[in-house]
Amino acid sequence: MSDKKIPYKIYLEESEMPKQWYNVRADMKKKPAPLLNPATKKPMTADELSHVFCDELVKQELNETDRYIDIPEEIQEFYKMYRPSPLVRAYCLEKKLDTPAKIYYKFEGNNTSGSHKLNSAIAQAYYAKKQGLKGVTTETGAGQWGTALSMACSYFDLDCKVYMVKCSYEQKPFRREVMRTYGADVTPSPSSTTEVGRKILAEFPDTNGSLGCAISEAVEAATSQEGYRYVLGSVLSQVLLHQSVIGMESKIAMDKYGIKPDIIIGCAGGGSNLGGLISPFMGEKLRGEKDYRFIAVEPASCPSLTRGVYVYDFCDTGKVCPLQKMYTLGSGFMPSANHAGGLRYHGMSSILSELYDEGLMEAVSAEQTSVFEAAQKFARVEGILPAPESSHAIKCAIDEAMKCKETGEEKTILFGLTGTGYFDMYAYGAYNDGNMSDYIPTDEELQKSFDTLPKVD
Repeated sequence: MSDKKIPYKIYLEESEMPKQWYNVRADMKKKPAPLLNPATKKPMTADELSHVFCDELVKQELNETDRYIDIPEEIQEFYKMYRPSPLVRAYCLEKKLDTPAKIYYKFEGNNTSGSHKLNSAIAQAYYAKKQGLKGVTTETGAGQWGTALSMACSYFDLDCKVYMVKCSYEQKPFRREVMRTYGADVTPSPSSTTEVGRKILAEFPDTNGSLGCAISEAVEAATSQEGYRYVLGSVLSQVLLHQSVIGMESKIAMDKYGIKPDIIIGCAGGGSNLGGLISPFMGEKLRGEKDYRFIAVEPASCPSLTRGVYVYDFCDTGKVCPLQKMYTLGSGFMPSANHAGGLRYHGMSSILSELYDEGLMEAVSAEQTSVFEAAQKFARVEGILPAPESSHAIKCAIDEAMKCKETGEEKTILFGLTGTGYFDMYAYGAYNDGNMSDYIPTDEELQKSFDTLPKVD
């Protein structure tokens, strides 16, 4: 099919929208290692996990056999308010780069949360409401997840308590206010409101916080209050399951026009956006039906895949969560206060970690000044101000497109544009003023963190 027949934006019809989530674990020959009880070092049971998570979400977390899981009708109806999201052909960027590459991006910013996070937030809130809970607790980095969850909880009349990474809480006051507008209680983390928060502050009094810290506080808040459960915006297998609607819509749209991507790129923090985008394509690769090149892009300041180790580690700084085998920098690693708030997590999804370890996926890291340079270039020609997290994928897509220019290859590139950057103007201001710096942890700093990893036989 010629390029002229492919519109700038490809939308699916309502009848074409996915009715099921895709569970990539069903097609993985080597499954991700199980979550372990931190006390016994044995696989977590459904009963143990149900003290922290909603019952139905526990079932999804442990499900490694069902390839497809039905999306409840009420969630499908909610999705229709902002889905399907457009698959966009970046004609203007291609022209600016003078590249023979064809560049597409799946844009997830068409909702008030400004990101893909609402895909899982509404599912988790739905199951909490169905279980008869009073409310949920969570953490948020850049604020997209906290915003999405506050919207979902408001829809189902649930209480929502959000622990926001301190540096993001201070840098993004308007993101905080959106959460509060939807009824959420927002606390900067680490805080003095929890036992684990007080402990972290005593050990790191000048810390800017981390997702690991915020997770610890949110879990403590959930487990110490009757009628509450903890929900997570990334990392967990249940989250990647819900986010598979991104990749499924992308694949349906591309198949509709006879487009096959050669390279699929996503930013990587905990793995929700990347995992959601690549899942159905990865399934084809795992089943031997088609081949793709997958690239995860992470910040050089928090490089879990490119410089981490593949071992069991705590999912949180306070060491109250289950142990997960993943690529990690150590649960005590405190990343610098960079502007990619949603990517400042010490570990990676167990699913993505296993795929990466098997060589089915690549990973690269990027320094934040080069990321903002790519973001600015994209914004000036494509008309969307991208979030700093998404801009990591943009940088990689531009790099790959320029390689095509050098070689003359007409490769097709797909990347995930997870959301907009309108609440990230503090970061854009730092870049525009020339005040942005690039911090990369030393081997010595990482080793100090690795030395604290738990011992698991």
